[in-house]
Amino acid sequence: MLVKSEKQESTSARPSEVLAWKIRRHAVEMTHLGKSSHIGSVLSIADILAVLYGDVMNVDPMQPEWPERDRFILSKGHAGAGIYAVLAEIGFLSVETLKTHYQDGSILSGHVSHKGVPGVEFSTGSLGHGLPVAGGMAYGAKLAQEKHRVFVVLSDGECDEGSNWEAFLFASHHKLDNLTAIIDYNKLQSIKSIEETLGLEPFADKLRAFGWAVREVDGHDHEALESILTKSPVEHGKPTVVISHTTKGKGISFMENQVLWHYRTPQGEEYDAAIAELDADRPE
Repeated sequence: MLVKSEKQESTSARPSEVLAWKIRRHAVEMTHLGKSSHIGSVLSIADILAVLYGDVMNVDPMQPEWPERDRFILSKGHAGAGIYAVLAEIGFLSVETLKTHYQDGSILSGHVSHKGVPGVEFSTGSLGHGLPVAGGMAYGAKLAQEKHRVFVVLSDGECDEGSNWEAFLFASHHKLDNLTAIIDYNKLQSIKSIEETLGLEPFADKLRAFGWAVREVDGHDHEALESILTKSPVEHGKPTVVISHTTKGKGISFMENQVLWHYRTPQGEEYDAAIAELDADRPE
């Protein structure tokens, strides 16, 4: 069985939009209960995760080690609450387990871990590791003539790491068109903006110069995301990189574009306000 959402023909919300809402709702509660952080980083990629797991990737929660599954790595491992939430919603974990996030004895660590968590391919947290590992997975699949694809989500601030640029070179050199990197370009790092910290522009031009097929997209537009990610590779013989323009804290008005919510945990009135806003905007 492949986990793919059925398309709706009515005017109701897309299944992936409902899934994205659930990811956001779970993540706010998880970070609240565990008193953990990085909620802004989770909210910015909820739509990307929902489209990947709802519309694009071939995975099977009944067979987490299925050899033909697509592989996914969350390189920005501090947003681990998001991947745990989507895995629970599609059946890899129980939804109740999410309430133990970041608490003593839980398998759900703050930065994403594969230990004891079905569906997680690789533990991340130290930035700059996900793309190199994903490149190795894609290269191995090519050598073995396997047909699955490898997807990796990176943060924009993570692109300050030299190890990523080595991986960009490696992937294009080996023509890894089974590899798709998605960059969460929300323009904020942990303390300041990207532009103030270490500017990336002209970002797309740099990535093209490194031999990648580059596409830019609104990272909250499900139809646009699905169109690009389903067709990857977009150019034969080249790895694909999708620059996803996103809003940090997306979905909760007082968190949006606020660097404060990289580390702040939702508690008290802020938690109540966040939940109330999400519940009011629940897609049907």
